Amino acid sequence: MEKAKVLFTKEVSSEALARIFEALGTLLKGNVGVKISTGEPGGDNYLHPELIGDLVKKVDGTIIECCTAYPGRRMDVAEHWKAIEEHGFRPAFKCDIMDEEGSIEIPVKGGFHLKADKVGSHFASYDSVLVLSHFKGHAMGGFGGALKNISIGIASSSGKARIHTAGKTDEPAQLFNMLPEQDHFLESMADACKAVIDYKKPENMVYINVAYRLSVDCDCDSHPAEPEMGDLGIYASTDPVALDQACYDAVKNASDPGKAALIERMDSRHGIHTVEAAAQLGLGSRDYEIVNID
Repeated sequence: MEKAKVLFTKEVSSEALARIFEALGTLLKGNVGVKISTGEPGGDNYLHPELIGDLVKKVDGTIIECCTAYPGRRMDVAEHWKAIEEHGFRPAFKCDIMDEEGSIEIPVKGGFHLKADKVGSHFASYDSVLVLSHFKGHAMGGFGGALKNISIGIASSSGKARIHTAGKTDEPAQLFNMLPEQDHFLESMADACKAVIDYKKPENMVYINVAYRLSVDCDCDSHPAEPEMGDLGIYASTDPVALDQACYDAVKNASDPGKAALIERMDSRHGIHTVEAAAQLGLGSRDYEIVNID
């Protein structure tokens, strides 16, 4: 079986983002959603408008987001809109809080724990999706890349609660009282990924991970720890499993001694299990080759 291709450039810039997307050779058709995290106010590690702007305009995309399931400004729709504006995404781009008008359910076929995923209702209006992720650590998932952005990121606020609790509740207020075994949460992220990819079809999705500002904390943290290791670059693929595996391996194999904190965060949460579970569900391959476009 042919290895999945993961494109790489060491350069982190708006020009490099546009170049690596072009190198993938995938045409995103129709109404294009660009899934990013617009960042919790207080933090500054999210993908800034000046970095992603050329690419968003190139695909004529709409920045798509959903509300959070944890207390903070982005849990409330009105405050979320303010945060999007404060971080410069609006009016620079078309923007959409997809669960502003509620959720829709999309089926999970053959999942580990979930029968359906709850996503923002506006997600139905997008024909294709560019999943543009800041690869970094995460307090609950170990790390966040493409798979987290597809699952937690596209889930509505209540859908996030469902994933985090492996289906025990859709109520964000109950989330932290009903946390499951760690691997069940990670497998539920994979379930949600399968629902999203089946719903939009693999040929209509492209994935780019920007591995810079490599904090142990997610962009959902309003006070993330400063990165202890240097930037790695930009990775891109049509295979989200291979992409996240490649970024995980790149951190592990880096010569930078500052990688220790991020590795501890990733492995103490068994973060690679999301990749394992997604591969088991047929969402991609953990066997890949790096294609350097520099």
